[in-house]
Amino acid sequence: MNEATAEFDVLAGLFGAQPDPSIPVPLVTGGVALLLVLSGAPWRMARNVVTIVHEAGHALVAVLAGRRLQGIKLHSDTSGVTVSRGKPEGPGMVLTALAGYPAPGILGLAFASLLAAGRITVLLALAALLLLGVLVMVRNAYGVLSVVLTAGGLAVVALVAGPQVQAWFIYLITWFLLLGGLRPVIELQMKRRRGAARDSDADQLARLTGVPAALWMLMLGVIAVTCLFVGGVWLLEPALQP
Repeated sequence: MNEATAEFDVLAGLFGAQPDPSIPVPLVTGGVALLLVLSGAPWRMARNVVTIVHEAGHALVAVLAGRRLQGIKLHSDTSGVTVSRGKPEGPGMVLTALAGYPAPGILGLAFASLLAAGRITVLLALAALLLLGVLVMVRNAYGVLSVVLTAGGLAVVALVAGPQVQAWFIYLITWFLLLGGLRPVIELQMKRRRGAARDSDADQLARLTGVPAALWMLMLGVIAVTCLFVGGVWLLEPALQP
């Protein structure tokens, strides 16, 4: 085998399509992810992943909108904050404020599309790049620890686990993002009904646009449900085929 052939085989392994997983994989991982999202203490631990994606959504859109990103902080209570500099109002600020809650569902939808195309290895590489991008912007110790631990788990699966284990892991993560993108929206609405979370993303959007926070909450809910439905169909497609 010459060097060119070896390089081609590596690229084919990375960008080529992997075979569809066995039928139980999307079904079982979906059930496990649902139990995790509906749980108590396990959800509070796993929610750190959702928070990382939430804040990464704010950060990415802030940069794309031309704002100057100052940094990200992640806290042990699973909250987080992304600080950017720029005009305190206008479309850029609105898009930045809007980006957080939809980010987990949209990322889950992107992962589901890659899984439907059999691109498991590409998905692992993409997740690693996203975590690296977040890590360089984190500005507190707990945030660094959270991202490093998440990246470490991903690296172990990517470098050590076989294709079947990778498939189970990636399907679980994708289901978790899709389902985990909906629960924070529901929790936020419950807090707002109790008179809490007056400085939430939805309330900031209301102040920026004059559109009632309730309508922004409705939009966030529709986005999360749509991502879950479409992504779920893509993930379950192998199991639904005759």
